[in-house]
Amino acid sequence: MAEADLSDLPALVAQALPRIDVDALCAPDDPDHPPRILLLYGSLRDVSYSRRAAEEAARILRHLGCETRMFDPSGLPLVDDGEATHPKVVELRDLAVWAEGMVWSSPERHGAMTGLMKTQIDWLPLSMTGGIRPTQGKTLAVMQVSGGSQSFNAVNQMRILGRWMRMVTIPNQSSIAKAWLEFEGDRLPAGPFYARVVDVMEELVKFTWMVRGRSDYLVDRYSERVESVAEVHNRVSRKD
Repeated sequence: MAEADLSDLPALVAQALPRIDVDALCAPDDPDHPPRILLLYGSLRDVSYSRRAAEEAARILRHLGCETRMFDPSGLPLVDDGEATHPKVVELRDLAVWAEGMVWSSPERHGAMTGLMKTQIDWLPLSMTGGIRPTQGKTLAVMQVSGGSQSFNAVNQMRILGRWMRMVTIPNQSSIAKAWLEFEGDRLPAGPFYARVVDVMEELVKFTWMVRGRSDYLVDRYSERVESVAEVHNRVSRKD
């Protein structure tokens, strides 16, 4: 097996991050392609630490064997101030359908996630054409950056949203305090905050391998099965 290229991961201690034991985690009918992870970030500033944190996470995810895509929210309309046919909305929803897991990375602004972060999530409906749920049964990792002392308001709010979107939100999370002091240019150097981001991404990959291929069973709901049975009963019981 060829050695991994670590040239883009100067802060990573490779010996401490072994390859994911895929065989121990994946379902018998796993689709057998790299896990597909979509990353969303919550700031359009030229110097966006939530974007830089997401980019750092994407590098780690690719090292762990994932395929990553990042959505650029610039130009995304406010919910109810644009149509679902808007190109940015279509792009976001297509990426959500493509993804098997997500990373949400938001700044904390006024003690909460940003409106931009919430807007992206609000454009992802629980149900799309044909009953497709673009988030149900998929994994989620949440991260936040703060300008001041460490806080967990944004990640806690995103956890609530993940539950409403029927996602499997992993236990671990990342909160980077005083991000403007922690980043060196575009990169997060070695240290406790970098180590936590690696922790979160490693856990996300493990959960994604474990859930993928089993999500239909894991999120299959009694209430929906009863409704389906009732609909069939009504249909076959009709007297013409």
